[in-house]
Amino acid sequence: MDSSNKKEDRMQTEDMPENKSSRRDFMKNMSIAAAAGSAGLVVGGCSGSKATEEMGLKWEEYFKKHYRLMTQEEKDETVARLERLAKLQRGIDIQMSNQEPRENVLYGYAFNISRCKGYMDCVEACVRENNLDRRTKTQYIRIFEMDPGKLDPSSGDGKYFHEVPVDNKFYMGVQCFHCENAPCIKACPTKATWREPDGIVVVDYDWCIGCRYCLAACPYWGRRFNWGDPVVPKDEINRKQHYLGNRMRMKGVMEKCTFCVQRTRQGKLPACADACPTGSRVFGNLLDPNSEIRFVLQNKKVFRFKEDLGTDPKFWYFMD
Repeated sequence: MDSSNKKEDRMQTEDMPENKSSRRDFMKNMSIAAAAGSAGLVVGGCSGSKATEEMGLKWEEYFKKHYRLMTQEEKDETVARLERLAKLQRGIDIQMSNQEPRENVLYGYAFNISRCKGYMDCVEACVRENNLDRRTKTQYIRIFEMDPGKLDPSSGDGKYFHEVPVDNKFYMGVQCFHCENAPCIKACPTKATWREPDGIVVVDYDWCIGCRYCLAACPYWGRRFNWGDPVVPKDEINRKQHYLGNRMRMKGVMEKCTFCVQRTRQGKLPACADACPTGSRVFGNLLDPNSEIRFVLQNKKVFRFKEDLGTDPKFWYFMD
């Protein structure tokens, strides 16, 4: 085999393109598959028809417009493709949502450090709700065991493995704070992450290139990178998904807490707040003067982590 053939072989990929040459080959192959489908060659029951349909769907999904630039019709078509791909790839039926932000809603979160006992029910609920990678034990939420008088989580123990609560200790949760002036948004070179009108900072996984600039920019350890394809057992997959939330991610992209956008835009609490056994977590609409989050901000002594950075996080800590 001559050197030119070896070079061509190296360019081939098993899935999505990673460079200009393989992208060109990918487009060529997908165009052939799409043409075959249009010509009626993809017939139910024929050998390879399922694989050809899956390839065609991947082609359409990979080369679609950026989510923020898509029309509602295009978004609906994308949702339909993802539902069909889930059926072909995993043999499951999912409910994919692209629900837009609710009007007159700006989400905020408050964490009561005097109530949290470090049980981590919130962490477990988050993992299940958001289809997080079981192989690497990915977690959006970290709970730190803290010494009295310390309010910087980096001074605490975020990897404790013992019975809780411990005397003379308190517990402090950290996750994405959905900053109004988010450093991660400014750092993203492809504009794959942005802040929605309801305050939720989201990621379009299809446009993330995995450069991890957002990871470096975030001062709150809120970002996670997928070094491999996330593993979730079929019977544990949460089938109620949102395009900008807990849909299945892929290798090489960033992900993060989205305030459980698939739940909160349905009027529900995030999974972590819903699972908390001590009532430490308060979530709600900052624009609603009668909401619990507004009561906390108006009647409790609250503070925000790294306030001096000017990120304006929508996540507060307080004590009874």
